[in-house]
Amino acid sequence: MTLSYVIEHMEDDDDSPKAIPPWVELEYAHMRSLAGPAAQIHFTSLSSASRSSLSTVSIPAEGLADASCHQAGIMQLMEERGVELSKVCLLDPKAEKALAPEDGDGEFEWFLFGGILGDDPPRDRTSELRVRGFPTRHLGPVQMTTDTALGVTKKVVHDKVPLDKIPYVDFPTIRFNAKESVEMPFRYIANEKSEPILPVGMRDLLHEDLNKSFDF
Repeated sequence: MTLSYVIEHMEDDDDSPKAIPPWVELEYAHMRSLAGPAAQIHFTSLSSASRSSLSTVSIPAEGLADASCHQAGIMQLMEERGVELSKVCLLDPKAEKALAPEDGDGEFEWFLFGGILGDDPPRDRTSELRVRGFPTRHLGPVQMTTDTALGVTKKVVHDKVPLDKIPYVDFPTIRFNAKESVEMPFRYIANEKSEPILPVGMRDLLHEDLNKSFDF
């Protein structure tokens, strides 16, 4: 069975040409790599401008998950696709149960992520979806970026790696040179060097933003 991941876009959004911030584009593109070719990703509740600016994110490519961008929200998409509420698992930091490998064995068809999970401090925008009554699971006590949360979910439900067996790095310091660095207030999946797995281009964007903060 093809697993589907749904990102209900809850960033402040409008129909301006710059509706999608660059870091969001990088995270959304990274999700396709983390999910892998056996998965489907839906980006929902996008403005027309956001949907247009994300067109490159959904271009078919070998080794990446298929992706589609929708102006419709999650509830409308479920109705169009005939997916029942009980088959959609909301990844919710306030859920009582942790995500487990057996959650990918047919109980759920879609795994839903609300808003940008990387808010610091968290604004609990997932509450807007929680009231819909979806079944919920959490990914542990430490805040993650959205792409990391999707990558962790894939490892658990598709690769069957228990949540506590995934290698993590918490609050890593990203160093650009001897004098410049930035601490990230999130949990990331760690690579074989115990470094955080970041979206392609994110280091450059972080460095650029750091330099802007020193412009007077």
